[in-house]
Amino acid sequence: MRILIINGPNLDILGKREPEVYGTMSLWDIENRLKEKFPNVKLEFYQSNSEGPIIDALHKALDGVTDGVVLNPGAFTHYSYAIRDAVAALKVPVIELHLSNVYAREEFRRESVIAPACKGIIAGFGVRGYELAVEFILKQS
Repeated sequence: MRILIINGPNLDILGKREPEVYGTMSLWDIENRLKEKFPNVKLEFYQSNSEGPIIDALHKALDGVTDGVVLNPGAFTHYSYAIRDAVAALKVPVIELHLSNVYAREEFRRESVIAPACKGIIAGFGVRGYELAVEFILKQS
């Protein structure tokens, strides 16, 4: 089993950026936690602050070696039709993930252009959301 975990803009500064909203764990801490929790799963991690490289990473999932994708698109959630189209092209389940409860925050955060192309959304469970997304993908196979 192989799962691709993609994180978008500003997630490289987790732990420093608004810890009251996003928590105190760094992205590296989250990745290590997932590796410990799922030792028998090949987890591939990718982070970019740019849209194009995220699309390129999603295209990797077209080759058939990835069983699912966990995608935290960050601010691209609200306006990146290009990422949405890359997700829609995939045959594997894609879970859109948000650490915070986007529906309890600013109104603009409540709209996702990517969500309709995803199998589901997990939001508001903090770091546990990543674990829930991986568990879901594992049960799909």
